[in-house]
Amino acid sequence: MYLDDIIARCLGKPGVTEETPFGPEVLVYKVGGKMFALTQPGDFPPSVNLKCDPARTEELRDRFSAIKPGYHMNKRHWNTLVLDGSVPAALVRELIDHSYDLVVQSLPKKRRGSCGAP
Repeated sequence: MYLDDIIARCLGKPGVTEETPFGPEVLVYKVGGKMFALTQPGDFPPSVNLKCDPARTEELRDRFSAIKPGYHMNKRHWNTLVLDGSVPAALVRELIDHSYDLVVQSLPKKRRGSCGAP
């Protein structure tokens, strides 16, 4: 899966904004003002940080060498996916959705509705 595909999937979610709070070299994807994904497009190989249920983080890291503890993130709740082609595209899409859903579920109902999230 390519970084452009990941960015498109993130931006295709309801209520998502793309921001650069850490400088122009880091793209951050938020819903309801909370981050669910970030990437540095200039990195090679490209990678994306995604929020993850702590019960899944270790299992995913054990299964795939390209899934690592979240770089500069809380290692319990974030994974870094190195986009080297070894993680199936379907799983990458699922993990983007999972990250988005975790953040949406954590938002107060009023905020969910105001940002267009389900």
